[in-house]
Amino acid sequence: MTIGPPVPGYSEPTLDSRTISRPEVIGLSTGYSPSDATASQTVPPSSSDSASSDAAAGSRSRRRKTSHLKEVPETLELRESLRARCEQVADRLDRSVPMTKDELEQVARRTLEEADLPESLVGWVMVMISTSFWRHALEGVPPERRLFLLPHCLKHAEGCPAEYDEFGMNCKECGACSIADFRGLAEEMGYRVLVAEGSPVVMKIIVGGYVDAVIGVACLNVLEKAIDKVLLAGIPCMAVPLLSSDCRNTKVDEAWVDQMIRTPYQPAQQETRSYVHLMRAAGDLFLPETLEANAPRLRGKSAFGTGELTAQTVAAMDAVEATEHIAYDFLARGGKHSRPFITLAAYDAMTGGDCTGSNAARAIAELPQSVRRAALSIETFHKASLVHDDIEDDDSFRYGQPSLHKVFGVPTAINVGDFLVGMGYRLISDRSAMADTGAAAQIDVMDCLAAAHMRLGEGQGAELLWRDGTDRRLTPLDALKIYALKTSPAFEAALYSGVRLGCGDDADGKANEYREAIRAFSRNLGVAFQILNDLGDFAGDDDNKLSAGGDIFGGRPTLLWALALESLNEHDRHELLGLADADCMLSDSERLSAVRRLYEKAGVFDTAFRLVDKHQQRAEQVADKLEPDALRRLLYFLVDTVLERPEIHSPKVVSLGVAAATV
Repeated sequence: MTIGPPVPGYSEPTLDSRTISRPEVIGLSTGYSPSDATASQTVPPSSSDSASSDAAAGSRSRRRKTSHLKEVPETLELRESLRARCEQVADRLDRSVPMTKDELEQVARRTLEEADLPESLVGWVMVMISTSFWRHALEGVPPERRLFLLPHCLKHAEGCPAEYDEFGMNCKECGACSIADFRGLAEEMGYRVLVAEGSPVVMKIIVGGYVDAVIGVACLNVLEKAIDKVLLAGIPCMAVPLLSSDCRNTKVDEAWVDQMIRTPYQPAQQETRSYVHLMRAAGDLFLPETLEANAPRLRGKSAFGTGELTAQTVAAMDAVEATEHIAYDFLARGGKHSRPFITLAAYDAMTGGDCTGSNAARAIAELPQSVRRAALSIETFHKASLVHDDIEDDDSFRYGQPSLHKVFGVPTAINVGDFLVGMGYRLISDRSAMADTGAAAQIDVMDCLAAAHMRLGEGQGAELLWRDGTDRRLTPLDALKIYALKTSPAFEAALYSGVRLGCGDDADGKANEYREAIRAFSRNLGVAFQILNDLGDFAGDDDNKLSAGGDIFGGRPTLLWALALESLNEHDRHELLGLADADCMLSDSERLSAVRRLYEKAGVFDTAFRLVDKHQQRAEQVADKLEPDALRRLLYFLVDTVLERPEIHSPKVVSLGVAAATV
């Protein structure tokens, strides 16, 4: 199947491993090198490094693979010595902004080189430096605003009586392991305690406003993900790594945990910038009272967002009021609100960054109405697309509740989605409500949203036509075109809206330059994200429908499928196409195993990950050239947090009950 003409500005990247893994030096020093006697943080690249000399001037290093570099120092004596060195290194670092993961890795590598210790300890040293970096900030958070996170694997595996709920393990304090002791001490000091793992639940608790800092115990695998999601957001966090990653009856340096829990409270002003304030502000926009204040309803006044909306309650309403009520209720239901966060953060980055600093509360309260409405508009478009996507895919649930078309029927749900589209445009087009920004900026934002909406429709349309057709052939370039059209516009619209409003009257004429740069960044970020999403779906991760191979059996065009068709011989291609046939006699498990075998034979997973690396590099190269520094750091933050690489393994298969189109 051919997917139309090339996407403007898009070309398929060339796979060259030399440009994927080559490391560069960033301008950071631990202060321990003999040549760094003045303890300066800025050092030039070494002559032995192949990186360009502009690496020290702000461009991003190309990260090495660190998944295999997670050994723990063998003896307590070595761990104590290395931890002390990490504390000294951290005290020399600039704490005005959070370290990026690349910066943290480079400092860890330098620390190990100067201590003449092996590279295999990089992961452990990164955790120690990060913990030391944030320890002063954590002291400024009272214990009752701290979260203490413990892993399940500290429990005694045989005969543990603990029960589990949606938030983790409920310890019975039987005394068989150290969990009860740590938990008792923490609760006595006022901590909130959670026996669970994973950054999503932690971020949900933090963004929800329940806590302001985190301490925890976990294996290095979990802590690496926490760095991506928690630390980079500017959330004070300290951790003690487990001594192994065996996940059963593991051990930890208990004296270190005790010391960490007892970190004294010393009131202090926020020193390091944090995105948490803006994350919370983005979520608060969709509280019923805030939503009503920023986008007043025109029809009804009945309470919404109570979680009790049913077909019966809507039937009792005025017929004209009902559509608006369902739409507002759906807006208030939930979600990560990542798009409105991006808009708020982009605006803040262009106007001084006060919303991430010590006076964030005041700065957020003073955000212009136009910026708030732009952030609302971005999410309103997204919610409209979800309503329509749920209908097109016949998904039964959204945000833990039945999908709108399952409650109100397909025609009403389509109409609610259409209403949300109109509402999204109205949020920007209302001149009186957007009076605090210039008309030129208002028009530019409107134009960007309209263009993004059209490209999204093109990408979704191409996907549906392929899904519902009978020809299962697909080229990698066609798959990448769909990704660029379907995923990238949301990132672009969210970023550009904030940046353009932050440019004000654009007296220097930079707005158009920003738009082109943001389009290139968003295109590469979106494509990389979609590839990873497909890899995660095949791996059966919890965030993507919990069904391994769902894209294959559901008939959605993916890069993995296209790469396999391109690389396999004729016999294997025929077998792969047959596995998507609705008449295939194999069970879901057998089909998935066969597809996996063919994917591995074609080298699909390695190629896809290399493409992710290439698109990530392209996105970072765009970010390298942008000013101000706050905007560049925001783009780096998005790369690090959005592009989370899944582990491909053989998962449990859930039957989808979906028949693919006949070949």
